[in-house]
Amino acid sequence: MNAPARAPRGIEALEAEIAGCRACAERFAATRTAHAPRPVTRMSTTARLLIAGQAPGARVHASGLPFDDRSGDRLRDWLGIDRETFYDRSRVAILPMAFCFPGYDARGADLPPPPLCAQLWRARALAAMPQVELTLLIGAHAQGWALGGKRSLTERVRDWRAHLPGPIPLPHPSWRNTAWLRRNPWFEEELVPWLRARVRELV
Repeated sequence: MNAPARAPRGIEALEAEIAGCRACAERFAATRTAHAPRPVTRMSTTARLLIAGQAPGARVHASGLPFDDRSGDRLRDWLGIDRETFYDRSRVAILPMAFCFPGYDARGADLPPPPLCAQLWRARALAAMPQVELTLLIGAHAQGWALGGKRSLTERVRDWRAHLPGPIPLPHPSWRNTAWLRRNPWFEEELVPWLRARVRELV
């Protein structure tokens, strides 16, 4: 007789539970894309770097691989690491504010990440990764959840040193933010070099 399969434990069990979440199924079905939930997480018991993005896009929803697009290329450039390192979950954990693609609105724009996802899962997921030393808050939604207050993204990112040794706010690496980067050259002159050096220490 075969031995009964062992249930996953720890982070594996939590990720399995998250993968089965259907709390937003009706919400997603009502969007322009009418898609089903597909949670995307990359949790780790060893990674000291955590990337806290906003929510998967349509491409990530299809592939299951976070930041597998031009935004990811820009983010990896900011961090100074290659794809192999970025997708090595022993070194880099990825946990967006919402684990599923939220869909598009009637105009074809990305919908914001549903707050319900973070309310249901975020505390448990973060508690399962106490080894994380640096968290990068990608975009306004991640920053609002972690930092609170009503400051603008630019104000938060410009004041990045004041957040040390806590989470570091970053703009979203979307190519839609190219104009923001041009208006704020201090980001790539001051924050990016520090970020690359710190990430090199961690990964």
